[in-house]
Amino acid sequence: MKKQMPKGLYAITAENFSNGKDNITVVKEMLDAGIKVLQYRDKYKTKLEKFRQCEIIRKLTLDYNVFFVINDDIDIVLSVESDGLHLGQDDSPIIKAREIVGCDVNIGVSTHSPKQALLAAEQGADYIGVGPIYKTFTKSNVADPVGLDYLDFCVKNIKIPKVAIGGIKIPNLAGVCVYKPCNICMVTEITAAESIALAIKKAKEVLNDYC
Repeated sequence: MKKQMPKGLYAITAENFSNGKDNITVVKEMLDAGIKVLQYRDKYKTKLEKFRQCEIIRKLTLDYNVFFVINDDIDIVLSVESDGLHLGQDDSPIIKAREIVGCDVNIGVSTHSPKQALLAAEQGADYIGVGPIYKTFTKSNVADPVGLDYLDFCVKNIKIPKVAIGGIKIPNLAGVCVYKPCNICMVTEITAAESIALAIKKAKEVLNDYC
């Protein structure tokens, strides 16, 4: 049975921006702080290294009842039985990915324009990433910022859940919250924080004011 993605804060791993901590350490801190949606993203490790980390993280997310998404790697999604697969615009087409992972895996798709958002919804995505809202440096070849107007379009015109992402920090979080996307993703604001628990606490306080 397909598990529904909880609303609220959406965290993503970023080992290169984690103050020397590995993904497993950061994930444990995130889960202890109450994160309920977690995406594993690592563009630099080998397939085997990613699999080994995801295997550990999957066990942790099951223990904490956390919704677990894996970026890009369909084979790892199947191997560890994650709740979701996240695809970029240059990854496998949604329809082909669905044929492989089946109906019980949530598929999310990064989108950067109304055309991409409408197509993702039409092709059966379970949710879309909307962004980058602001300039971000967490990965190479990132799209230009799309701004809040695109988020506004998606909230008003796309029926499936929306995840706002890209350069979102505590100081600009409220400005994103007012559009009421289903989820708001923060990457380095969490992974690079001196205290991950405190960063998550502050973010949740802002989100709660708009729920």
